[in-house]
Amino acid sequence: MPAVGRSLLYLIVAGIAWGTAGAAASLIFRVSDMGPLALSFWRCAGGLVLLLGALALRPRRGAGVVAEPRRRRLIRILGTGVGLTVFQSAYFAAVEATGLAVGTVVTLGAGPVLIAVGARLGMGERLGRGGALAVIGALLGLGVLVLGGEGGEVRPLGVGLALLSAAGYAAITLLTRWLGRDGGGSDALSTTTWAFAIGAVGLLPMALLESPGGLLPRTGQPVEVLVLVVYVAAVPTALAYALYFAGAAVVRAATVSVIMLLEPVSAAVIAVLVLGEELAAATVVGTLVLLAAVTGLALAEARSAAVRRRVAAAPA
Repeated sequence: MPAVGRSLLYLIVAGIAWGTAGAAASLIFRVSDMGPLALSFWRCAGGLVLLLGALALRPRRGAGVVAEPRRRRLIRILGTGVGLTVFQSAYFAAVEATGLAVGTVVTLGAGPVLIAVGARLGMGERLGRGGALAVIGALLGLGVLVLGGEGGEVRPLGVGLALLSAAGYAAITLLTRWLGRDGGGSDALSTTTWAFAIGAVGLLPMALLESPGGLLPRTGQPVEVLVLVVYVAAVPTALAYALYFAGAAVVRAATVSVIMLLEPVSAAVIAVLVLGEELAAATVVGTLVLLAAVTGLALAEARSAAVRRRVAAAPA
């Protein structure tokens, strides 16, 4: 299979795998008293062990590779670690508070919007007309989703936690983009491994105090909980991140953004077909508007990047 085709397959599998993380969390919350912080700790700790194994098995970097400056690498690792911890913990809390479908759609729909706005305010990147319309459309979709929910399925607390999760995701992306403006490279797999280590250390004391059971939940189905926790650490964490890094290194950023919409879509499908969540018509409409706006934002970014390449290639 050609490199691009293989990379697209990696991204598709990663997006679908990420969409199952919230479903596994929802099932854990149903059969045990494990809280979102404890689950996030086990996800970070398990992912850390598996990613350390991946780092040990991969070929060593060549002698000609320029190492990232220590201060810059420290900023990247600490920023990614804190952002990843907020992103994952708030996401699981949102799923517990307002359900898998709504929690995932708000998190993954609001993330690109916050990134676009943050890049405009913090780094002076122009949104352009298409980008501005996409942001407005995303806000409209979010408004329909939140205000149009029926039967208590869309809870303000859950939406707020999902927005906090989106902010963590946006912070990681903006930090990476800011550090990469001067063309400096980084080892994404190594950075993520360190980020999981930071997350595990930071979450440990809070997870111990979160519920009476602490890190070991009280449950009548311990085997099911163990299998689900191992699954969360292995498939939507270690495997999905490894596939994402491999695919994103080859495929255009705008294409990656669109493919990653498979995560909220797959999560919504699982929520309805497997978990029995009911979605009101307004929730479906808001979801579609939000995802369409994110797609438009990615396409606008692709057009803007194409214009910058043409300008850079033009003779002086």
